[in-house]
Amino acid sequence: MSSFAQSLITAAGDGPALSNSSSATSILPAQAKLTLFANYLDFVGRKLKITAQGRISNIATTPGTLQLQVKLGSTVVFDGGAMQLSTTAHTNVPWWLDIALTVRAVGSSANLMGQGWFMSQAANISGADSTTGHSVLLIPNTAPAVGNSFDSTTGQVLDLFATFSVANAGNALTLHQYEVQSTVFP
Repeated sequence: MSSFAQSLITAAGDGPALSNSSSATSILPAQAKLTLFANYLDFVGRKLKITAQGRISNIATTPGTLQLQVKLGSTVVFDGGAMQLSTTAHTNVPWWLDIALTVRAVGSSANLMGQGWFMSQAANISGADSTTGHSVLLIPNTAPAVGNSFDSTTGQVLDLFATFSVANAGNALTLHQYEVQSTVFP
């Protein structure tokens, strides 16, 4: 059986800037919030791929963590976990995110298996701070598991959220590019 990837939506502009906050906040522009119609996730094995890029800043000494989550409606279906930020201050350095989500169950208790990676100079792997290199963190930062259940028989809005653990104006993130692709089987 052959398949191909189909682009479902892209961001036409920047998302809202997230700064000086420790609340989970959507980082997508309104036009990039995709509504998946009822029963779109209709078979086990259907795959969604989310890619996003932008800029991030972090404070020095105690920058805290960054958490990225994918929601369908109000349900968190993928949680990347708390990613430690670099203890070296960075201003407007690039970040890149890739998440693969695979349908594991459909219906009123549907769920997705998700894994991905986050790359940025502002990310920190085991204290390996760098002023020139980029760390790649695999997410989630725990054993991969299926996400929370949601109802795939109703329309669901797909959204991307970010949360800093430390509210500081120096901890900031803006999304510049975003795309959702779906695996299609002819």
